[in-house]
Amino acid sequence: MSTDLAKEVATTGSVVPSAAGSLLRYVLITPARNEEAYIGLTLKSVVDQTVRPIKWIIVSDGSTDRTDDIVAGYARQYDWIELLRMPSREARHFGGKVACFAAGYARVQELQYDIVGSLDADLSFSADYFEFLLKKFAENPKLGVGGTPFTESGELYDYRFSSIEHVSGACQLFRRDCYESIGGYVPLKGGGIDVVAVQTARLRGWDTRTFPEKVLLHHRPMSSANHAGVLAARFKLGERAHSLGWHPLWQVFRSVYQMSKKPYVVGGCALFAGFFWATLTKKDQPISPELIAFQRRDQMRRLRAFFFKS
Repeated sequence: MSTDLAKEVATTGSVVPSAAGSLLRYVLITPARNEEAYIGLTLKSVVDQTVRPIKWIIVSDGSTDRTDDIVAGYARQYDWIELLRMPSREARHFGGKVACFAAGYARVQELQYDIVGSLDADLSFSADYFEFLLKKFAENPKLGVGGTPFTESGELYDYRFSSIEHVSGACQLFRRDCYESIGGYVPLKGGGIDVVAVQTARLRGWDTRTFPEKVLLHHRPMSSANHAGVLAARFKLGERAHSLGWHPLWQVFRSVYQMSKKPYVVGGCALFAGFFWATLTKKDQPISPELIAFQRRDQMRRLRAFFFKS
């Protein structure tokens, strides 16, 4: 490494040597809608990184609180942070998140970078978080999507009914070639955009991986604290599973597992009901039959591995 390059790494932390000696540079895109309560934590976490992004586009999705003011304050201090405002809209849904990400992605097209990250606006993490992930990409040229688990209220997601190959949408890093090969995020209003992105990458031959050595702290509660709110959220998750083409047997076992978590029994029943109601009413499945078949084969493989461990 040259003296000038070593100085750049020491002062800005903007590059990481890859296994081949080349450099990995990354950009971040954060869709944010009314995140004044938490976005300061995310901003501080990124600013404190040992390896900073060369550009961070924070896309305000028509925020009506102080989100824009908070981001603008940081953007005045750091020229690699940019606030992009989108027109206001009434509904809050995942299709809007995709539109925001696409707008941010368009802003970085002319930059020279290797990794693009989708980062939620309600997270905090250690100062070496991105350096850790960039090293994983440097070590494995086939790694297309990488990330870590997240914890909420001290509870870490249980991977027994997930997969180390899934990467949470809270923070997904894509190799640039991988993101372009999958055609970007699919604007699914009901959610699941992170699942479709990861599975499509795997279908295209890329490695995807969650690295449990690091953990994100998720600050916004994912569902209401009262039972009615939780049950409605579980029902919606069941409907989403149908829209993503999940195997019915997989959903049965997933629902049974959820019965062991609060709210006990009824939460799993709501998940089961949402899936099979969507199946009976033939709700749309806006993803390709090829991807549905791929996912179902993968889910059956994982079930066999779970029940018939050697």
